[in-house]
Amino acid sequence: MKIENIGYSYEPNSNQIITGRIGAEIAGFKLSLTLDQDTVYEISLALVKYKTIFFKNQQHLTDDEQEGFAALLGKPFNHPTVLVKSGTAHVLELDLLGDRADTGHTDITFIEDYPKATILRSIVAPLAGGDTVWANTTSAYNDLPAELKILADSLRAVHSNDYDYASKVTTNTRIDAEKYLELFNSTEYETEHPLVRVHPESGEKTLLLGHFFKRFVGYSNQDSRRLFELFQDYAVNLENVVRWRWSVGDVAIWDNRATQHRAINDYGDDLRVVRCVTIEGGIPGGC
Repeated sequence: MKIENIGYSYEPNSNQIITGRIGAEIAGFKLSLTLDQDTVYEISLALVKYKTIFFKNQQHLTDDEQEGFAALLGKPFNHPTVLVKSGTAHVLELDLLGDRADTGHTDITFIEDYPKATILRSIVAPLAGGDTVWANTTSAYNDLPAELKILADSLRAVHSNDYDYASKVTTNTRIDAEKYLELFNSTEYETEHPLVRVHPESGEKTLLLGHFFKRFVGYSNQDSRRLFELFQDYAVNLENVVRWRWSVGDVAIWDNRATQHRAINDYGDDLRVVRCVTIEGGIPGGC
């Protein structure tokens, strides 16, 4: 299997140094639900190391095959308030209704054991725009000055689904925004997480923020927002991000425990359809 970092290529297990902080492409490879254990293990290692990995030309994948492949990486997980695509067990279809995840977030952190990974497949790509950006929240933590690391290690934050991108949904001819929000917020979730999570596989420290964030425990709303902006700026610093231009059949997989992501809302009224399956995670451990 050949893995390519954005703009560079190398063979796995080599000692070649790769420039950049996030993003690798696995080239010339077909995803399927029948991959052997060694291959799945190699994909999992690449995911932890590079945070987000990409596969082009996966047009052969059906919904069932996407679900089956996801099950090789872990136990598929369903969003607690958004319905899966009709005829599937775990596939969530995005943007057909116009929902646009155009603020930086880590998936579903308003629950205690939020997902560890997401597999996203492009079904319809706009003629221009609609890229997705991922940020490495491990390198964001590493960039903090020593004094801010001490503060970050001590903070705990409340996350809520009232603070998701759904609250900023773009109204267009394909969606009734009020009905969408009513569905998304039909059950209100709120949970508390450490700001700094220790990754269960790599042992790295990573910032857990994004737009599910509501407030820091023990701080006023105003002070919480100031602290949020301070740490969030480190997370989405341009040195920490990779941007992907979608083509139909592309698949992206990201480590939801060490990244944030957002869709770029620059494609007007063009149709953009992606389908995702998330993988069950665990309760994050702090410092």
